[in-house]
Amino acid sequence: MAKLKLKKKVLYRGVILIIIIIAGTIIGLNFYNDYEYKKTYEYKLIEHGYTLEEAKTLIDYFKEDKYFIELLSKEKNSYILDLIKEKYYIHDYLERYIKYADKNKDISATEVVTLVNVNRDNNYYENDIPTDISKDILINVNKYYKLEENFEPENLVDISLRYSYADNKVTKETNDAYVSMWNEAKEAGYTLIVNSSYRSFTSQERVFNNIKASSGLKEADKVAARPGHSEHQTGLSIDVFEINNQSTATFKDSPAYIWLKENAHNFGFIERFPEGKENITGYSFEAWHWRYVGNDVAKIIHDENITFDEYYAYYIENAK
Repeated sequence: MAKLKLKKKVLYRGVILIIIIIAGTIIGLNFYNDYEYKKTYEYKLIEHGYTLEEAKTLIDYFKEDKYFIELLSKEKNSYILDLIKEKYYIHDYLERYIKYADKNKDISATEVVTLVNVNRDNNYYENDIPTDISKDILINVNKYYKLEENFEPENLVDISLRYSYADNKVTKETNDAYVSMWNEAKEAGYTLIVNSSYRSFTSQERVFNNIKASSGLKEADKVAARPGHSEHQTGLSIDVFEINNQSTATFKDSPAYIWLKENAHNFGFIERFPEGKENITGYSFEAWHWRYVGNDVAKIIHDENITFDEYYAYYIENAK
């Protein structure tokens, strides 16, 4: 009987010991898990003021430690959640986005990202950025990016008088693409004609100064580029009309223009200054101004309904 009581006592103590060990293990694991969780970015972001949902969204989007270190070094800003939902968001521009949004509270996150990407948070012509001519047919020239005065594209060729008025030149690649497009347009019933193409720095200077003299600087900046800032200096741009409609006032309403909008990208051309995109390109709508960028890029720009400025910012500069 005494032995039985002893066994029960030992068993009881053993059970108690096991319970204590299990409980200690659970408590220890909880302490460990809590310790480990406090090392996670989810915990740190929540402690920083973000909600659990916001923290999870940020973690799903950002994959590198440097981005979380940056977020945690600044005050909590939920507007970041709106920005990262935008397709063309560029993280290096985060501070610029926030600053621009603070100054322009009536515009959407989409507009903020679009406009900052194309440098609209800076004044035109204020700080010229040297055009990276190594980009070949994808060089960017606008009111922010400038070509040197002595820049002249290689392989300039005359456009045949069959397709153009006299003294028009473009790069050979642009010419070949234009001739192919001209032939296709002809089959569709339209006879295209180029009335302006390559212009040297000096020629563009003369064009700009003439408009400035007659209409003033403000109007000149709307319709023409300052010397060094004109795409015509690249040899990649053409001003093209239809032989029966060569008016800048009415070409936009012509069937030939509609044909170009639907088909030009198949030959590597894009509408450089589209209607409704004036605040992005910095220029008034020009139905006649077409730029050669190659078939692949032209298709992306056409399909995504973006300007070359937007393409360059996101797919070229952001890809560095």
